[in-house]
Amino acid sequence: MTEAERKPAKVVLREVVDMVYQNAWEAKKRGEPVGWSSSKFPAEIAETLGLAVCYPENQAAAISAKHGGQRMCEEAEAMGYANDICGYARISLAYAAGAECEEKPMPQPDFLLCCNNICNCMTKWYENIARMHNIPLIMIDVPYNNTVEVSDDAVAYIRGQFEDAIKKLEKISGRKWDEKRFEEVCANANRTAKAWLKACSYCQYTPSPLSGFDLFNHMADVVTARCKPEAAAAFEQLAEEYEENVRTGKSTWKYEENHRIMFEGIPCWPVLKTLFTPLKEKGINTTAVVYAPAFGFVYNNMDELCKAYCKAPNSVCIETGVEWRETICRENNVDGILVHYNRSCKPWSGYMPEMERRFRKDLGVAVVGFDGDQADPRNFSEAQYQTRVQGLYEVMEENAKKKGSELSV
Repeated sequence: MTEAERKPAKVVLREVVDMVYQNAWEAKKRGEPVGWSSSKFPAEIAETLGLAVCYPENQAAAISAKHGGQRMCEEAEAMGYANDICGYARISLAYAAGAECEEKPMPQPDFLLCCNNICNCMTKWYENIARMHNIPLIMIDVPYNNTVEVSDDAVAYIRGQFEDAIKKLEKISGRKWDEKRFEEVCANANRTAKAWLKACSYCQYTPSPLSGFDLFNHMADVVTARCKPEAAAAFEQLAEEYEENVRTGKSTWKYEENHRIMFEGIPCWPVLKTLFTPLKEKGINTTAVVYAPAFGFVYNNMDELCKAYCKAPNSVCIETGVEWRETICRENNVDGILVHYNRSCKPWSGYMPEMERRFRKDLGVAVVGFDGDQADPRNFSEAQYQTRVQGLYEVMEENAKKKGSELSV
């Protein structure tokens, strides 16, 4: 295949996600068990045992982006679920209960894989689905990290649960654990993670060869297919394309790059265009995000694998969370931060006021926050968002003038 005939990486990445869901449908037709998994459950286990798995968080994000989120949330509320719980959970619970959904259908589950390194809402969400379908729920409990380093006790505790999950999934799959296959799967997962992190790293260039919003669109693969060689190859191609953009001076960001910001949190999937529009109009490129690279797990052995799954944004201490964000802000040369106070993700949003204080103190950059939701558009105000972006822009402009004056002295 010539370079001209090669599909763009963004097309290949979409095809990989489609492959994952198609494999699940085909497995279901063959009478094989299909699982639903939280996004940060150790995917290596199910992949080693050849089990087809779908991801409700990815499904909920896709449904929301296609403007079906409010309908599905309302379906869940009609079932008695409160409208202040996670929008992803409400969408998933409604779908599990049989609500019609053309935006992103997937097979109903025969077993569930849940890990609470994301949040404890995840636990109750999956418990309810297990009761609805009367199916096994395999749970891995990851302790919250009150310290920067993951303790040996925590690793031993989690590793024991990994081993228990393997035994249970051997029974569900009807297959025996193959250590050699596990090593292959882990090699694929590490290759995917390294390629994804490399692609994310190109935001460091000025001007950036990409818009950070691209990473939100591409991260579906690192959630649904990180153990598959197809995902690794697609991310390697994506990194190559960004490298080429650096060499040729091109970018997927087609506008002026007057300012560079970090977008803090999960995006508002139902209103991505609304989020993007005032940024492009003012030449504000998103060159730092935390959500996308947070799925880049890299490890060398089982203990490191256990530690990697402890490093979710909501399961690390605030010092680690601050370090992650401030490091990426410095590396990617941001002069402002746009914080999403996400009504669906209270653990993430709960410590944002302290994060904002630290950003202003440590980085000296402009910081503003806005209210929104990753899935439910009823919790987002376009007028408020535009006002906050305008305020962010004005402070960044003023800071730039001050900096220019100081340099000219």
